[in-house]
Amino acid sequence: MVRRIAITFALAVMAGCARAQAPAAPPAMVGAWRSNVQFEDGAFAAVKDLQFLYVFNAGGTMTESSNYDGMPPVPPAYGEWRATGTNQFEARYTFFSTNPPKDLPSLATGGGWSPAGYGALTERIQLAADGRSYDSKLSLEMFDTAGRPAPGGAQASAHGVRTGF
Repeated sequence: MVRRIAITFALAVMAGCARAQAPAAPPAMVGAWRSNVQFEDGAFAAVKDLQFLYVFNAGGTMTESSNYDGMPPVPPAYGEWRATGTNQFEARYTFFSTNPPKDLPSLATGGGWSPAGYGALTERIQLAADGRSYDSKLSLEMFDTAGRPAPGGAQASAHGVRTGF
């Protein structure tokens, strides 16, 4: 009986001294990225220097901003992302769009950039084997303020690189 208690005690002590498992590494997309985006059709096809900055968070949320966010005033996009396969990811993010003011004097009286609806981007990402760059295909859908499909959809390709120190 004493021997059984001693063995049980020894096993309990050893179990308490076991090393905790290291936390799993974050998915490969987590971090900050910069991409060059080229729309193949639609209103943005003529823009040849469009760039996106992204932050992919470990919890599956993301933020995107472009070098054209100020033309017309458009806030950053917010969304979610997920892994879909080995080095493959999908991101879906939304931005609000605005209507231009009716005339210049209306800006002084608060009649500026009113809501016009929103755009939704779906991006399918293929991460390079080294985890430092990716290529992707984007699909843009536009919606009016009531959430109905609106003109302006388009397709694009992008190449992104991880940013860092």
